[in-house]
Parts: sequence; C-alpha cells; structure tokens
Amino acid sequence: MKIKNKKISSNPSISIDYLGDGDLIIFLHGIGGNKKNWEDNLKFFSTYFLSVAWDTRGYGESDDYSGDLDFEDILDDLKKVINYFNKDKVHIVGLSMGGQIATLFYEKYPHLIHSLTLCDTHFGLSNLNDTEIENFINIRKEPLLNGKEPKDIAPIVAKTLIGDVKNIVAYEKLVDSMSRLHKDSYLKTIEASMRTEHKHIFKKINVPTLIMVGELDSLTPPSMAMDIMKEIKNSSIKIIPNAGHLINIEEPEIFNKNLLSFLNNINKP
Repeated sequence: MKIKNKKISSNPSISIDYLGDGDLIIFLHGIGGNKKNWEDNLKFFSTYFLSVAWDTRGYGESDDYSGDLDFEDILDDLKKVINYFNKDKVHIVGLSMGGQIATLFYEKYPHLIHSLTLCDTHFGLSNLNDTEIENFINIRKEPLLNGKEPKDIAPIVAKTLIGDVKNIVAYEKLVDSMSRLHKDSYLKTIEASMRTEHKHIFKKINVPTLIMVGELDSLTPPSMAMDIMKEIKNSSIKIIPNAGHLINIEEPEIFNKNLLSFLNNINKP
C-alpha cells in the first residue's frame, strides 16, 4: 500500500503521512528531522496500527509561521492531528525533540495517551552544563547565522549524531534530512527547545512507557536514558547496539521489533 499524505489545519497547515488502520500511533521526529525519517517504520507498523508521521510546524511539508515558536502551539497542532482521525487514545513515539514534545503533550492531555515511547530523549537542554549547551548551539546555529545553509552543515552534524560512520545508508539519510531544514524555522525551534522545560513531567507519567536509546549516542547517552527511566514509573528501557542518536534510521529492524513487542504487551488482556 502507498503512504497517504494530507495537510490539516491552517495558519500553519501541518503535513502528515499515514497508512493502515486500527489504534492510532504517531511518530514525532527530532529537531533536525522530518516525517520522512519514519518512512520504514510507518510501513512496518501500518500492518498493525493506523500509523502517522508528521512534520512539525516549520518542517518538511508543513508551513512556516510568523513570530517566535511556542511549544504550546506545537501541542495544539498535535491535538488537531488526533482529532482529524477521531481517536480517543494515541500511542506516541517521539525521538529527541519529539520525545520532549511527547512528554509535554502528556502533561497537557494525559487522558489521550495510551502509551509513550521516548527515543534518545533528554532531560531538557537547560539542564545541560554550559559547555554542552554551547557545543549544541555552535554546531547547529552559529554557521547558519553566519550565512551558511542547512545543506552546508548537514554532513558535519550528521557525523556527530550517527553511531557507526560506516553505516552509509543511515548517514546519507541523516544528511538528506538536515539538508531539508527550513533555516529560519529551525533557528527558532532551537531557541524554543532550549527554553522549554519538561524534566519535571517525567515523575508525573503514569502510562506504559518504553525508553529506547542508541548504545553509541553521545548526545543523549544510555546513562541519561537510565536516569529518565528511574523517573518514570511503569517504564522499561531498550539499548540499541551499534546505533547513535537516530536509532529508528540506523537500526530500523531492531527498533521496530522492540516497539512492536512493547505495544503488543500493552494490548494483552
């Protein structure tokens, strides 16, 4: 079956890819991604679920927007996606910034969440030390402010994210993803992500939660994932061998297997 595409809402419109039927599962990309990052995962899970991947506002085929970015607007966008499919509950899978969005969405709409899967997720950038924050900004933001385009920084950033540089297929997908960024929206999203706190929410989460992280993830390492697991009751962790920060792209078969097993266990009587 061919993946379907739809733009919903307006000011800005939000682009989604979807396939399958049944319970709703939504995949949320990271700060350097877009919905195409989930293409292989979407096809796999469409056998079992109504599977949806979105472009966050200002990303991919979603519209840009005026003014600064407030994550509250992103949460409203996500609610509109769920409403479009007329579903009462949703499984949310979020990677990196997508995990941040998933966590914030849980705080605002806990009654809508069936489960959470937090992939290569962090405690919030404001909880990093000054050196880590400076490194994050320098690699991603300063070159763009100095006149470079996303395609110029994509190869450099991709090398900091991937676990195994010999995984050429995954590396090329990361470079392509970063190259497609909307420059102004990306800069605004970096600012918004850094000033939006979500660490306090982990202790509130009371739905089945799977935490997945790449064994070689240097940005949000397994030690951080373990600490997040300790904060969330009824949570479990899977560490993906030979993968860095983009586990669903680097090791899609292992990622899909772990996630499907988790979701199947939730649905057991």
